[in-house]
Amino acid sequence: MVKTKVEPGICGFNADIEAEVRDYQFVTLKVNSACENIIKIAQKLKEFDAYNEIRDGFNGEFYKIIRENLKGCCSGCAIPIGLFKSMQVAAGIALPKDISIKIEK
Repeated sequence: MVKTKVEPGICGFNADIEAEVRDYQFVTLKVNSACENIIKIAQKLKEFDAYNEIRDGFNGEFYKIIRENLKGCCSGCAIPIGLFKSMQVAAGIALPKDISIKIEK
């Protein structure tokens, strides 16, 4: 199991993600967050074929669900990146490594 914590920024709606893999390919995601949009997405995220999602990238089923449910200012949310990376690591497609986004003005 892969555990990921995402702190997306000013909204303060952190997310705790658990990614579990079956047959080294099929990943299920569990998400805990106070964000209604992320919870709605998590309910739609069923089991994914990680290899198909990597192959299809932004045209895959995973990002289709994200595009349909995150609009406006939420379109830049960092949690979908954390979900996708968690799926990759759970399936053994990527190594676990923290990611970071730093913003200055």
